[in-house]
Amino acid sequence: MLNRFLSTARIEFAIALRNRWVSVAVAMMVLFSLVLSAAGSAPSGDLAVDPLSVTVASLTSLSVYLVPLIALLISFDAIAGEVERGTLPLHLTYPLSRTELLIGKLAAQLAVVAVAVVAGYGVAAFAAFWSGGSMAANGLPALWRLIWTSVLLGAVFLSLGYLMSCLARRPSGAAAMAIGLWLIVIVLYDLGLLAVIVADDGGSFTTQVFPWALVLNPADAFRIFNLAASDAVGAVSGLSGAAGSIAIWKPLASLVLWPLVALGLARLAFARVQP
Repeated sequence: MLNRFLSTARIEFAIALRNRWVSVAVAMMVLFSLVLSAAGSAPSGDLAVDPLSVTVASLTSLSVYLVPLIALLISFDAIAGEVERGTLPLHLTYPLSRTELLIGKLAAQLAVVAVAVVAGYGVAAFAAFWSGGSMAANGLPALWRLIWTSVLLGAVFLSLGYLMSCLARRPSGAAAMAIGLWLIVIVLYDLGLLAVIVADDGGSFTTQVFPWALVLNPADAFRIFNLAASDAVGAVSGLSGAAGSIAIWKPLASLVLWPLVALGLARLAFARVQP
């Protein structure tokens, strides 16, 4: 089983290299990380916070938007593309189960996300050390936390991309569903919560339901978990109050469970796909 899984992962990673997904993902992360690193270092002097911590807080906001987008762009045709090209029946003729095929794809494409994340954040960290010297070392624990949680967030949206790919059956439909999912989860979800809070006017939704609604969204859970321990949270985020009021284990549990739930849903949908 391990050999089949590793073989699938190697093939999928080679395909990602050939299709330039690795270079595109790395370029996106490096470019936006450098821009935010330059823009986010300005307030550090007034707040007496090391520049790397400020950079990490800024990168947290970037990652909420960019990491899910990269993951969905990589994964939306993982199954639908195989069906359209006629290669899925060939894969299934090998002694390879659908679960092994799906996990092999996830491992390879998660490696692409991890390479992009490490490259982007590494360049931003280098810029922070360049401008802040040894003081920037205080932000290394926050940077490490941001890296592994970004990979977990990528795993969530890769698995959701597989789910969209199985449900749509065609790459064009899967692409539309993936972009729609990104808009709903990343953009419209928070706007909807804000509208309900305004209408609730400090009622039971705001005090009891709202914290759980934030935690149940993997993007918000990622943001809250990273900002809760950040010294620079007040400078760059409007979620500082929520991040301080929600127990840290709740967003962490959401980040750990979401990849498993999303991959399980994708596997159930994959079982219904006819080659």
